[in-house]
Amino acid sequence: MKLSVLVFINALAVALALSIVNFYFRHSWYDSSITFAISFVTSYIVFYYLIEKYVYSKIKLIYKLIHNLKLGRDLRDALGESVSTDPIQDVEQEVKAWAKEKKVEIEALRSQEKFRREFLSNISHEFKTPLFAIQGYIEAILDDNFEDTDMAEQFLQKASKNVDRLSYLIKDLDEISKLESGEIPINFSRFKINDLIKEVFESLEIKAKQHNIKLVFKQKYDDPIPVNADRDKICQVLINLIDNSFKYGKQGGNTSVSVFELHDQVLVEVTDDGIGIEEKYLPRLFERFFRTDASRSRQIGGSGLGLAIVKHIVEAHQQVINVRSTEGLGSTFGFTLQKAKQPAIPLIPILNS
Repeated sequence: MKLSVLVFINALAVALALSIVNFYFRHSWYDSSITFAISFVTSYIVFYYLIEKYVYSKIKLIYKLIHNLKLGRDLRDALGESVSTDPIQDVEQEVKAWAKEKKVEIEALRSQEKFRREFLSNISHEFKTPLFAIQGYIEAILDDNFEDTDMAEQFLQKASKNVDRLSYLIKDLDEISKLESGEIPINFSRFKINDLIKEVFESLEIKAKQHNIKLVFKQKYDDPIPVNADRDKICQVLINLIDNSFKYGKQGGNTSVSVFELHDQVLVEVTDDGIGIEEKYLPRLFERFFRTDASRSRQIGGSGLGLAIVKHIVEAHQQVINVRSTEGLGSTFGFTLQKAKQPAIPLIPILNS
C-alpha cells in the first residue's frame, strides 16, 4: 500500500468520526461538512508528516538495505540505488525472500562445516594408519637388532607398502587440489572413445583375471564414436571406475562398458553386478574418503579418493556424472562427454573436359 493511500484512509476515518460526533450533538449537516473538511485536511497533513518521518522513511531505508544487499555490489553499482515505489508492500516480500536466502546459506555453511570436520577426521585416520604401521615395523626391527634377517626383510617390505600407500594418498590429494584450483589444464582433443575403452580393457586385463571378473564392451570397437575431451584424463576416469568395479564386484561377475550417442553428447556407463550400494549412501558417494563399508574398503585397498578424482575430472570438462545402484544387484556409473563434430568434407570442383 502506498503512503498516500494509507494516509488518506486514516485521515478519512478521523474526519468521518469527528463529523458524525458533531452531527450527533448539533444536528447540522453544514457544521458536520465543515468539521469533516477541516479535520480531513488537518489529519492528512499531520499523518503524512508523522508517518513519513517516523515510519515510512525507516521502512524505506530497511527495504533499500535489504534490496541492495541481495543485489550485491556489482549489480548495485551497475543499476544504481534501487528504491521501490511502494516499499511498505514490497518490504515484506523482500524480508521473506532475504530470510529464506539466509536460511539456505546457513544450512549450506553447516553442511560444509560438517563435511570439513569429517574430512579432517578421515584424512587424519588415513594418514595415521600407515604411519603407525611403519613406526611399529621399524621399532620391531630396531628392538631385534637385525638378528632375525628374514623377519627384518618382511617388516621392511610391509613398511615399504605403507610408504607407497602414503605416496598414493598425497598424490591423489595433490591432484584433487590442482583440479579444484584449475592448475591442471584440460587439453581437449578429438579421439574415438571406442579406441580408448579398448586400450583401458587391455591395460586392466591381468587385474580383471586376478579378480575373476570379465570385461565386456557392449558396442563394437570398429564403430567410431568421436568425442572432444582430454584423452589422458578420461582414460584415468575409466580406469578408476573399472578398478572400483573390481573392488566391489563379485567373483565370476562382469564389468561392462556401454556408450550411448545423445544429441550433442556421448554417455559412457560402467556397470558391475556386484554388491551394490544402499540408496542412502548415493548422494555422498563422490565425497573424499567416503566409504560405505570402511572395514571392507580398507581391506581391499585404495586411497578413498578415486571417485572424488573422477567427479572433479568430469566436472572440469563441464560435464556431469551420476550413479544408480541396487543393493545386491550392482551399480552403474555414467558420465557424459562432448560429442566431436564431424569434420567438414572439402568440396572438389568438377572440371569440364
